[in-house]
Amino acid sequence: MPVVLSLNVARKTVPVDYARAGATGIDKRPVDGPLQISPVGPKGSAGGGVAGDSIADWTVHGGEYQAVYGYAREDLDRWQSELGVTLDNGQFGENLTTQGIDHTNALVGEHWRIGTALLEVTGPRIPCRTFAEFLGQRGWVKRFTREARPGAYFRVLEAGLVGPGDEITVVHRPDHDVTVELFFRAVTTEAALLPRLLAAGDSVPPEVVDLVHKRTVVELDS
Repeated sequence: MPVVLSLNVARKTVPVDYARAGATGIDKRPVDGPLQISPVGPKGSAGGGVAGDSIADWTVHGGEYQAVYGYAREDLDRWQSELGVTLDNGQFGENLTTQGIDHTNALVGEHWRIGTALLEVTGPRIPCRTFAEFLGQRGWVKRFTREARPGAYFRVLEAGLVGPGDEITVVHRPDHDVTVELFFRAVTTEAALLPRLLAAGDSVPPEVVDLVHKRTVVELDS
């Protein structure tokens, strides 16, 4: 049975010189929980959906479509082996470290019941300089992008309590083929895939839908 191994939050943001906002909340640590997970407003107007978590730069993190970030312990273990370092739960800045469920091949628009909350898969995490500097890995953004195991972002459809040990149940799978991996490749290295993201409807963040339409206009004009 898929479960939440740990629920992770940053109790405060930390000033650093490598974050765009001059501070970061990537350093998330496991908590006993459970914590309330709630819907939030649009990006730029709200932070994350996990009570007690801190996010520094609301222009690129948090908001409705990035309310919660999840990463699989299985993928952390693979990275741990490849990098030769210890990666604790929460080390990638994820709110939910899970076991027994695949984030990479999850469909955008899937609904996951976790604890008493209902979450919807909305896309992948895109690596940035803050992520690379926090891990202390040279060439990390390119390496993470090449491997395409980005973890999944979620929006909160129903507020509820989530904690370590809670079971994860996929209660809805949409009728399309837009996986988290396909989404990730489309917005990072394979722009030709972008039009396929529209099949996921309003589960795709508005800024990504705008990106698809802009690319279509450019192609028609060229």
